Amino acid sequence: MPDYIEALCVCADNERDAPDIVVALLAELGFESFETIDDGTSVSVKAYIREDFYDAGTMEDFAITGSAVVKSVHVGKVAQENWNSVWESDFPMTVIAGRCVVYAPFHADVPDLPYKINILPQMAFGTGHHETTAMMAELLLDTELDGKSVMDMGCGTGILAILAKLRKASRVVAIDADEWAYRNALENCTRNGIGDITVLQGDSSLLHNMKFDAVLANINRNVLLNDIPAYATCLGGGGLLQLSGFYESDFPDVTACAEQNGYHYWRHTVKKEWVAVQYVGTTSIFTPAMACNNPKMSVN
Repeated sequence: MPDYIEALCVCADNERDAPDIVVALLAELGFESFETIDDGTSVSVKAYIREDFYDAGTMEDFAITGSAVVKSVHVGKVAQENWNSVWESDFPMTVIAGRCVVYAPFHADVPDLPYKINILPQMAFGTGHHETTAMMAELLLDTELDGKSVMDMGCGTGILAILAKLRKASRVVAIDADEWAYRNALENCTRNGIGDITVLQGDSSLLHNMKFDAVLANINRNVLLNDIPAYATCLGGGGLLQLSGFYESDFPDVTACAEQNGYHYWRHTVKKEWVAVQYVGTTSIFTPAMACNNPKMSVN
């Protein structure tokens, strides 16, 4: 398989939506995988593109034209055979809501929690460390999924799909446009002994004629606003629409789009200005399993 180019883009401090804008711009240039990093002092986006698809001149133009949202751009080559060793050095075990642990094969002393997810970290978003992934998982832990059918859009490593299955969802389908994510999700399903999750490579166009009780999408504001109508069609006016990948400032726009498509606000949670929210249709079959016991969760 080919080597990859990594672009580290340090976002402008005065533009809250800079990470989402940077991801959108780089996606147009052919970058495939993205990771947003907030170290408390600055926010950066790591993006990856196959070396044979990379154009240095185009990247130089991006650094100039994107100066309103990017302070600096650093580009380097990432050899695929070194990827896991890089991840191992920066992949701590993660405990979510005291009930779910996300760990890698090389971790020791894994706590015995009700839900344990073993992830082999590769070039796919969704290791449980980012606020949006953790919040999406926390919402799932507080939602009754027994016997429900679930779609995980933009599945990344497959964490949410795996957790949905562990929460006794009857049918789970996971989709990601990125080839790395698709392969990694397949591998992680096998690693966790789950053979009945359907993993597909593609985008929302694959949802045609599919029906689910719940749709999960942890992507970004622009993709969500574009794809919510497709998600709503899959849900057929009922069920649960659970979204993340956007900031509090985007909450009104996302909610308005959901309402335009027949879904009204149910509850949400916030971490470091990121939002994860659940909307329900008029005939929703979903009820909170533990929401009353979670003081961090707002319920309508």
